[in-house]
Amino acid sequence: MPYPITLFTGQFTDLTLEEVAEKAAAWGYDGLELACWGGHFEVEKALSDPAYCKYVRSTLDRYGLGCRVLSTHFVSQAVCDNPIDERHHNVLPSSIWGDGEPEGVRRRAEEEVKRTAQAAAAFGADVVVGFTGSSIFHMFAGWPPLPEGAIDRGFADFRTRWARIMDAFRAQGVRYALEVHPCEIAYDYWTTARMLQLMEDYPEYGINFDPSHLHWQGIDETAFIRDFADKIYHVHCKDAVRRLDGRNGILASHLPSGSARRGWDFVSVGHGRVPFEDIIRNLHEVGYTGDLSVEWEDSGMARDQGAQESLGYLQRLNFEPSAISWEASLTQEH
Repeated sequence: MPYPITLFTGQFTDLTLEEVAEKAAAWGYDGLELACWGGHFEVEKALSDPAYCKYVRSTLDRYGLGCRVLSTHFVSQAVCDNPIDERHHNVLPSSIWGDGEPEGVRRRAEEEVKRTAQAAAAFGADVVVGFTGSSIFHMFAGWPPLPEGAIDRGFADFRTRWARIMDAFRAQGVRYALEVHPCEIAYDYWTTARMLQLMEDYPEYGINFDPSHLHWQGIDETAFIRDFADKIYHVHCKDAVRRLDGRNGILASHLPSGSARRGWDFVSVGHGRVPFEDIIRNLHEVGYTGDLSVEWEDSGMARDQGAQESLGYLQRLNFEPSAISWEASLTQEH
């Protein structure tokens, strides 16, 4: 069967869940990936009000939409991050930010991600997608020279905090999928390999594959699928372009998204250079069974148009794999 195509609601939190569901259904989406902020899915209500999960499901059901994935990107970012600063204050709930003392923020974020596993189980979601944060990403350039063991300590910090979280996910029968992304403990091929090796005793821990973050770094998206096949628990569909014209740099120069002076940018699916047909063929080959979730982050295209065009592009590529090779089709029985 072709993959269900869903819409990630994280970029639509200025709208109510009902409004997003109505739009997504009218456009032809199969379901939603619900953000745990903006009122689309509220962890506290899911755990305290027995009627809440039924309310969310009934809202989706009215529009013929499914949901098996929740997103905790905002809160999960704070689990390992260093520094904790005004960026986090801008996106975290006040209950997680508290007085802003960094380690207190990290521990409250950790507990909230654990609670999200409980909420996902109560709701009937299979996967929670999010970030990890990182105590060492700011060291990626290697200058000033790194103290001996600094990177090892950063990965050890990640392991300690996320092992505690994954114990909670295991208890609930829910999987967690890190979106491999700059500013996380895993942001490219080799950091992903190291992260997964550290978490190999937790089969519940895997990857949200978003090829747009690999594309602008120059990483082969399909090699990533093949090498980490059994750990891909969810797929985000977002396109990207590189504009390396001799002036624009790959680090984007602190320029806002949508600026033509950036060396790369996110665009709506089908408007960039991510090889989505190759990706879908490789997902077929490795036996992926999850959703394709559209994440709109195109500052140069109106949101509704971007969401619709992304869906249309993916629908054309979302073919069912053949049950036989073409050579076998030549064989005739007499």
